[in-house]
Amino acid sequence: MSDLKPAPSPVGSPAPSPSRLAEQAKAKVPAVVTGAQSLVLSLEAMEVDTVFGIPGGAILPAYDPLLDSVKVRHILVRHEQGAGHAAEGYASATGKVGVCMATSGPGATNLVTAIADAYMDSVPIVAITGQVASAAIGTDAFQEADIRGITMPITKHNYLVTDASQIPRVIAEAFHIASTGRPGPVLVDISKDALQAKTTFSWPPKYDLPGYRPVARPHNKQIREAARLIAAAKRPVFYVGGGVVRGRASDALREFVELTQIPVVTTLMARGAVPDSHPLHLGMPGMHGSVAAVTALQKSDLLITLGARFDDRVTGQLSTFAPEAKVIHADIDPAEISKNRTADVPIVGDVLEVIGELVKAVSADHEAGTKGDYAAWRDQTAGWKATFPLGYTTPEGEENAVSPQQVIERIGAISGPESIYVAGVGQHQMWAAQFVQYERPNAWLNSGGLGTMGYAVPAAMGAKVAEPDRVVWAIDGDGCFQMTNQELATCVINNIPIKVAIINNSSLGMVRQWQSLFYDKRYSNTDLHTSVGNRIPDFVKLADAYGCVGLRCERPEDIDATIKKAMEINDVPVIVDFVVHRDAMVWPMVPAGVSNDAIQVAKDTAPQWDREEDEATEQPEDADKDGK
Repeated sequence: MSDLKPAPSPVGSPAPSPSRLAEQAKAKVPAVVTGAQSLVLSLEAMEVDTVFGIPGGAILPAYDPLLDSVKVRHILVRHEQGAGHAAEGYASATGKVGVCMATSGPGATNLVTAIADAYMDSVPIVAITGQVASAAIGTDAFQEADIRGITMPITKHNYLVTDASQIPRVIAEAFHIASTGRPGPVLVDISKDALQAKTTFSWPPKYDLPGYRPVARPHNKQIREAARLIAAAKRPVFYVGGGVVRGRASDALREFVELTQIPVVTTLMARGAVPDSHPLHLGMPGMHGSVAAVTALQKSDLLITLGARFDDRVTGQLSTFAPEAKVIHADIDPAEISKNRTADVPIVGDVLEVIGELVKAVSADHEAGTKGDYAAWRDQTAGWKATFPLGYTTPEGEENAVSPQQVIERIGAISGPESIYVAGVGQHQMWAAQFVQYERPNAWLNSGGLGTMGYAVPAAMGAKVAEPDRVVWAIDGDGCFQMTNQELATCVINNIPIKVAIINNSSLGMVRQWQSLFYDKRYSNTDLHTSVGNRIPDFVKLADAYGCVGLRCERPEDIDATIKKAMEINDVPVIVDFVVHRDAMVWPMVPAGVSNDAIQVAKDTAPQWDREEDEATEQPEDADKDGK
């Protein structure tokens, strides 16, 4: 390789010249480098263009050759969690593998939340961590942590590398595992002495993963049986999960929907997989899904489940979910099939290939005169969609206050479908999923499975690095924002002009909603301000301190003008403090642990459950910190 760089020389030993390394590469003679140089060269060979990270003692040897790389841009974040979420945002916006880097001990453990988040939401990232010298491993050395053991349950695979010669192979394997099959995080922990040791570098490395053989092509028998059920059904529904987005199968899915004319619902992780404007799209199912989507699943006789996992936020009380429906369940991960709901037709395979084969099979049935009749069902679901549209009302006495739903709806309308919208976790997340129109995949990024407060700002940063020509909005709550807002400094210094809409209700909003509904309005530790009008912090001043533009909107009539002003500023980050009324609630709502048949569309229709009988549905753990 002509871009091989000389290794730092031991004292008294001259470094090999760049021309000598070029000659070696041309002659296909392995170049002598350090393990750290081998790591950087491996990243370059994997076409990595961005790494988010923070240096420290154990990983420091890798930062020296990284300084010389003309192919890899390193972005110095302010917290390792921010590096992990930025890598997620980069990956989610593009489908490429995101990369983050940290040192040993606390540096590595600070990545854990982002790694767990990526694992839950099937985001392909590679996390590279330094480790203490191999001789010191297990001695409780300074800044030592068994990060491999810590992350074992939340990674697809992880490595501890103590031999410098193994670095190219491990990096190649890590990227392969992260990006194939069901995507996910892979951790590579490298001891400091391995980074410092001399080795040879050649590419590509040879590797063999005998225990890792993702099944991509579905079984023909299962495809034929699925087509038979589709033709026989009277009330079928496409139940579409995030796997369709991760599998880049959105276009194929739309073709399938058009072919069958079957109604479709898209989960929180699949927003945009089918355009919201499509007449057969019923919206998002689940705890805060649309009435049409939730009811269609409950009344269906066939679920065509693609890249979804029947999680509790969609199913509600599992035993009562879609009681009359047979289930076709297609997923790249065989562990997900029949894990929660038994599948009548299990299909293991890449969702893009599964849909392609189903299209062929159903098309052949149509040509043979076998075609399902779903006209009455389409009319019924369209009626639910028309009768129960998503909407919102202003609480009594708050008529002159800013409505959070209106703010988010107007951001979506003004910024448009080509923008990227990244949400934190809580009420604002649900409103962003409900009131922004998503017309394409990868336009909506959020922390779905883990429900991580603090996700939005660093993930938006990563998305903007990956897609610099798109407008990127972080829609955040005032609680979430204060967990990772230090990454605004990273954005300013590195010219990453994201836009942040803070939905500021002075509360941990979703937890407050649960307290309103289930705890007699006893607001225990959810108020973020000590008194009305007391701004701690003042987000506009905070924005200014970070070198951002800070705006504030406190009147409904100023919403559009404020958003348009934010849209005009594209050279620095813009932070908009939308001061909204705190009693807005997310509707519809299915309380945790009850049947989806108990969906509520307004607070005044909420049934009064017996507290002893339904105690499990009212626990604050179900709400997490801000409502997941």
